[in-house]
Amino acid sequence: MVKPSVIVRCEWVNDDPLYQAYHDEEWGVPVYESRELFEMLCLEGAQAGLSWYTILKKRAHYRRVFDCFDPAKMARYGDRKRAALLADPGIVRNRLKVDAFITNAAAYLAYREAHGEDGFAAFVWEFVDGRPIVNRSRPGGQAPASTERSAAMSKALKKLGFKFVGSTICYAFMQASGMVDDHSPECFRAR
Repeated sequence: MVKPSVIVRCEWVNDDPLYQAYHDEEWGVPVYESRELFEMLCLEGAQAGLSWYTILKKRAHYRRVFDCFDPAKMARYGDRKRAALLADPGIVRNRLKVDAFITNAAAYLAYREAHGEDGFAAFVWEFVDGRPIVNRSRPGGQAPASTERSAAMSKALKKLGFKFVGSTICYAFMQASGMVDDHSPECFRAR
């Protein structure tokens, strides 16, 4: 009798197929496209004080109501659009977070205007010297909540006018976008 193989994932992954697919196919995979990184940074900010699982379940709806994270459209949102977003149960209805998405869109556009279409990707990847940092041996197997690199990224993003980009949010962003690979050593995704 052949035993079915068991896929070992990072401990934080639950049994929801959506969460497993996110872990298996997205988390820790390097992303180099500026617009995709902008979306990821916004969604990590939405996660503040919540679990990523909560945001992941709402991600498709976020994409719909925030115009597929088109920063040019988002930066023009006025009071009517803000009110509609704050009334939408499909997203986290937090005024500061919604306003941060709009502020971040304007900051992203300003950076893109000054540094070109791929400038934002180059900017954020500078914090890991342009290549993923692979972490495998950590005491207790836990990834840190933030690092000196995520603190530096946070400071630089705030200087550019971004909101909801604290050091912990930046570290989660770095993990999600593959700048940091924190898959546990036992995880099948570990390199």
